[in-house]
Amino acid sequence: MNIQQLEYIIAVDQCRHFARAAEVCCVTQPTLSMMIQKLEEELGVKIFDRAKHPVEPTAIGKRIIDQAQISLRHLHQIREMVESEQDVVKGSFHMGIIPTIATYLVPALLDKQHDIGFELILKESTTNQLVDNILNGTMDGGILAGPLRHPAITEYPVYYEKFYAYVSPHDEAHKKKVIDLNKVDINDMWLLENEHCLRGQIERLCRLKKKSAATAPAVKYESGSIETLINVVDSNSGITIIPEMHAMALNEEKQENLRTLQHTAVREVCLITGKDYVRKTMLQMIMEIVKNAVPKSMQDASLKAYVVDL
Repeated sequence: MNIQQLEYIIAVDQCRHFARAAEVCCVTQPTLSMMIQKLEEELGVKIFDRAKHPVEPTAIGKRIIDQAQISLRHLHQIREMVESEQDVVKGSFHMGIIPTIATYLVPALLDKQHDIGFELILKESTTNQLVDNILNGTMDGGILAGPLRHPAITEYPVYYEKFYAYVSPHDEAHKKKVIDLNKVDINDMWLLENEHCLRGQIERLCRLKKKSAATAPAVKYESGSIETLINVVDSNSGITIIPEMHAMALNEEKQENLRTLQHTAVREVCLITGKDYVRKTMLQMIMEIVKNAVPKSMQDASLKAYVVDL
């Protein structure tokens, strides 16, 4: 058994096709197939069911592939640990960002791509996808709203973002300067889709889950985009809740529809990695880029007291 064989079975599992996996690994298909067959003979089991299309791992094969991913990650960490100790910053960092944060941070991260000395590979992901990818080793880290309090994840708080109410000009609440969310009717709220962690925070903030489902409207639009929610509120009536960075980006006309909340509410934006991640210098450089992309007022650690749980 060698490292190449482990890389090959992982590639086949990801591609579900021997020819495509060979291309990813930059070898010929016969070479890749032969190396995997030798591994199977050595272990005395079939790792892949070649009769299925696309190819699938067997039950024992899936367990072997999972362990191969862990083993390769640990092997790579030895090199990364030495490089980190020597302050060598090179290689790549695969990072996920949740959509409600990506809009503001991705441009800043891409702008610094050529100055940091390593490749930063960005991908939009939901919180659950991001955590799963970190745990299985396909991502190095991510930026999301916390706190997660996951036993296998390390969180590095980077900034704190206040929530604001965005109120329709057609709504009675538009006359108020401050919004008390405890008095907002569930029928007046426009929310993101369930897959967004921001939705969960808003539900907690508004205590929507405690209100009677019998009062809910027959038809309610749920959006995957904050911008779409704002347009829906503008055209209809009601309220949505948006984070500070989005509020700051609104044009002057839409700024007139912003209202502060009676009780301060904040989301904590974190950079996360697995507990065993060792390239601390790289993490620090990413955090500095993010901090430089947001106002200093959002880096006030005292705001942590107002963080709304996920």
